[in-house]
Amino acid sequence: MKGYVTQRRGHFYAVIYEGLDPVTGRERRSWHPAGTDRAEAEQLAARLAAEREGRDDEVRSLSVGAYLTTQWLPAKKIELAASTYRDYERKTTNHLLPAVGRIGLRRLRPEHLDRLYKAKLRPTDGQRPLAPKTVYEIHLIVRGALSDAVRRGLIQRNVALFARSPLQRSFHQTEKTAWTADQLRSFLRAAAGHKLFPALWLSANTGMRRSELLGLRWADLNVSKARLSINRGLVAVGYELHETPGKTRNARRTIDLDATTLEVLHGWRALQSATYQATGTDDAGTMFTDASGQPIHPHAVSQAFDRIVRRADVPIICLHELRHTHGTLLIEAGVPVKVVSERLGHASPTFTIETYQHVLPGMQAKAATTFEKLIAPEDVPPPTRSTGPSRRNTRRKAA
Repeated sequence: MKGYVTQRRGHFYAVIYEGLDPVTGRERRSWHPAGTDRAEAEQLAARLAAEREGRDDEVRSLSVGAYLTTQWLPAKKIELAASTYRDYERKTTNHLLPAVGRIGLRRLRPEHLDRLYKAKLRPTDGQRPLAPKTVYEIHLIVRGALSDAVRRGLIQRNVALFARSPLQRSFHQTEKTAWTADQLRSFLRAAAGHKLFPALWLSANTGMRRSELLGLRWADLNVSKARLSINRGLVAVGYELHETPGKTRNARRTIDLDATTLEVLHGWRALQSATYQATGTDDAGTMFTDASGQPIHPHAVSQAFDRIVRRADVPIICLHELRHTHGTLLIEAGVPVKVVSERLGHASPTFTIETYQHVLPGMQAKAATTFEKLIAPEDVPPPTRSTGPSRRNTRRKAA
């Protein structure tokens, strides 16, 4: 029975059975006031029960793929950044739909997800295995989608909570490569004269992300205080450009600049203004643009960086590792981790320590030597080994 009528204190109520509570396991019922006429109350109960039955029939025929593509993803598009939504959409299309898309939403079981994760980690069909981190991100998408389905009343429980996904703590971070100071100088010499040299110089001297670098405007530069405010980013989704508020909650920050970097930016601003004037281009105030005044595409910066690296006599790294080089050199020079974390816009100093922990062991020896000097007596010379005859030998000679 989906609905029935009950009477309390002279009033009738249409009571509709809503199924079992996913947490307590108890039956759930909703009560709807129906007045003092029993016939009207029965009609209301029948109508509400029919609506409930219709919804149940619709949900019973709803597949995982249909739910993800027609309900969940369109709703997420409103709240997610464009790049994040594109990543969700790509992982859903490439991995989730082929594996579990045809399964009914209410028939999905933890075993289905277990097989999906295993097939992605250790494929047997000749496909390349996915990294555990990528499989865990797929798991997070499924878990979030099913949590929303529970809240909407489409399913009773989130089966992703019982699936065996890769554990986040088991991920091994890919080892990042950082240049030495000499190698960085060699790269900058090789980049001198390139049209993107000012952008690459600023990236090397601030550790900014590529998106943050290309999202800069001249209004963000305070020349008198030698400071640069990072307020936005520019990312490529597909090949289209989208402005973002930043990757982390600490992404919006202020970075102090050195005198040489200010001179480089001053020269770039003068060249940019002269180019605009010669071509009749309107100045939109964006810091790094092409000759037509349009923002530089992120892919163009990465490709230019790769070409310069191949020409220079330095180890091959990607553009993002230029940011890693900046952080590594600062920590090796003894700059406090908290300062480095703030400069790079990390979520917390803890993340900075985990990222640059390969630098810290080398600093332990320096710390030990420094502390030794702090507690060494100033007036007592260090002990030295005696090279003269021992006391026993002296007595023997005297005898």
